[in-house]
Amino acid sequence: MRIQIINGPNINLLGKREPSIYGATSFEDYLETLKSAYPDIEFAYYQSNVEGEMINKIHEVGFSYDGIILNAGAYTHTSIALQDAIRAVTTPVIEVHISNVHKREEFRHKSMISCACLGVICGFGLDSYRLGVEALIHVDNN
Repeated sequence: MRIQIINGPNINLLGKREPSIYGATSFEDYLETLKSAYPDIEFAYYQSNVEGEMINKIHEVGFSYDGIILNAGAYTHTSIALQDAIRAVTTPVIEVHISNVHKREEFRHKSMISCACLGVICGFGLDSYRLGVEALIHVDNN
């Protein structure tokens, strides 16, 4: 099984950025934990602060990977272009968020991409990614 993780703007600052919300662990450190927990899964990781680059990555892997775990960051709330990219590919996409966006500012309550994703996981810290992996495993086995 091959899973592409795509992280959007500011996720490169995990461990430094607002640790009270996002924790003190970098995503690169967490990714090693994820890889250890799922040795039979091939994980690819991509992070960009640029919307178009994220769209290009979805296009690149969206017909050949078994799943995409997408944390679009703030683009979640603004990007119809990301929604269109998700709809354009055949690979299932799980939307994830580290924080519970529904307990935060009102503008974070609306996702422009949820309607194109297989499912949404939020509020479980970095473990939201593991839950996304579990969802993709379950989909792949059914």
